[in-house]
Amino acid sequence: MKKMLFSAVFLMLVFTGKSQWKQVSNQFGLTTESIQLFEWEGKFNDSAFIAYYVKIKTTDKKLVINTDTTLYRRFTPKQFYDRLNSPTVVVNASFFEFKNNTNLNVIVKEGKVVSYNVNSMMNRGKDTFTYTHVLPSALGMIENGLFKKQKQLDVAYTFTDSALRHVYYQSTTLSPFKDSLFKLPLSHPKLKGLAKWNVNWAVGGGPVLIKDSLISISNEQERKFTGKQILDRHPRTAMGYTKDGDLIILAIQGRFKGIAVGATLQEIGSILLALGCVEALNLDGGGSSCLLINGKETIKPSDPTGERPVPAILYVK
Repeated sequence: MKKMLFSAVFLMLVFTGKSQWKQVSNQFGLTTESIQLFEWEGKFNDSAFIAYYVKIKTTDKKLVINTDTTLYRRFTPKQFYDRLNSPTVVVNASFFEFKNNTNLNVIVKEGKVVSYNVNSMMNRGKDTFTYTHVLPSALGMIENGLFKKQKQLDVAYTFTDSALRHVYYQSTTLSPFKDSLFKLPLSHPKLKGLAKWNVNWAVGGGPVLIKDSLISISNEQERKFTGKQILDRHPRTAMGYTKDGDLIILAIQGRFKGIAVGATLQEIGSILLALGCVEALNLDGGGSSCLLINGKETIKPSDPTGERPVPAILYVK
């Protein structure tokens, strides 16, 4: 009964969500049908709500989609925009840590792994000398076929190691497990189902929100948020793709009382499902959430100082 009620709620959102969006491409200087921008400003689940999503036709061979990252430093999205000679779309990507300004998730740029996952987390208390191992999720563009002409978006659970040239993945979640190893070898029995993930670009985050056209939040397996944090409303960045290969990038404004409160993971999953995503994942949110179109902010960043510097972004030219 609980599952049926859960499905019914999201089914209602699927039928009502699309009518809230209005196209604002012209307001941001977009002149191609291959990149379209939509805005939702009003109410969502009886709360003040502001969000934007950009739909990108990845089949358009004129478009360049790629990532960019830094080493031991961070740039604001606007600084990335300037450094990359004004791409059409810039959006924040992976989670990161502030001490060394490094990504905590995989980033692949032009087929090369430039940032690595944190696959092992130290336990506390009596388990201080053991580690919990997970496979964080990522979204990337697979290259298949002769001369890599066939391209396909994919969401996968990933394993990286700085000693390995490739990203390894599986399509299903891995149940977290403990042992005394800080660094798992690829030969570990728990990783025997992994295969090479041949992607041209990829951005990591988590948890997965949609799999096989169903809302399926794998927070328990990816260990991204603790307790009831997934039920809290915050600014959000998320990414998914449709069966036609359109890339959907969603940015939700939050932490502005009475103006834009943000969204929970379940809510962003429902929105992306309503937009036709067959797979989707959450990316870094909160003060990091930022989506630029032709250098212009869509949502207003929640940090009082404006755009938060981040170590990685995805961009579209």
